[in-house]
Amino acid sequence: MPIARSHGYKIAFEVIGDGPPLVLHPGMFQIGAHWTEAGYTSALAATHTVITVDPLGLGNSDGPREPADYALERRIDYVTAVLDEVGADRAAYWGYSLGALTGFAIAVHAPERLACPVAGAFDPIDGCGSALALLRNQLGLPEDADVYPLIVQGSIADPALAAVIEAADPAALRANYAAFATEPGLHDRLAESPVPMLLYAGTDDIWHQPMRTFAEQTGTQFFSIPDHDHITAWRNATEVLPRVRPFLVGDPG
Repeated sequence: MPIARSHGYKIAFEVIGDGPPLVLHPGMFQIGAHWTEAGYTSALAATHTVITVDPLGLGNSDGPREPADYALERRIDYVTAVLDEVGADRAAYWGYSLGALTGFAIAVHAPERLACPVAGAFDPIDGCGSALALLRNQLGLPEDADVYPLIVQGSIADPALAAVIEAADPAALRANYAAFATEPGLHDRLAESPVPMLLYAGTDDIWHQPMRTFAEQTGTQFFSIPDHDHITAWRNATEVLPRVRPFLVGDPG
């Protein structure tokens, strides 16, 4: 598996296809191979050189144990390190959930490295906090309750996620989550980014309304996947791909 290095850590990735480069960045507890298993990679490889990334802390990438190693500026650096490794000055980008947050950060801080970023299912206004607040409210927990064990418990119900979680260093997973959960929204700076974006979410996803609100306020392209939540919208490549591919092909980088 190819390796890039960022801040002394290795970032694993895979490359398939031929054409303009396209980075696929997965969500929390996911690795690059999940894009392939869900049916995205082979379809996109018909028009792009697809680069699927194992995020820091997961899969074949290194797993540091300090939250500071997963700060947004570090997430930007490990994506750009992969681009440097494959010799791409600029690439299209598609991120889901945690991957969407990473894409937002690159659009704000390193827009010259991005062509036509796509972001699925992450709140650009209030960040991860909006979902965590809802979860605590639904469970009748105090505002400062640690919900991470509950998130892990829910995630391991999915065999694909369970395999990744069981193979990872628990301290690295905890550090990754600690950084992700406290990142604020980037909407003010994101609205000023010169990079055209495409946003989407399932209508039953907690982050659907914030994404749509941001899109309406900024004139950003947005589409909904009716009757889908955070997980099912990710899995439905058949419905999502026809909406995203024209946007990606329209700006090949």
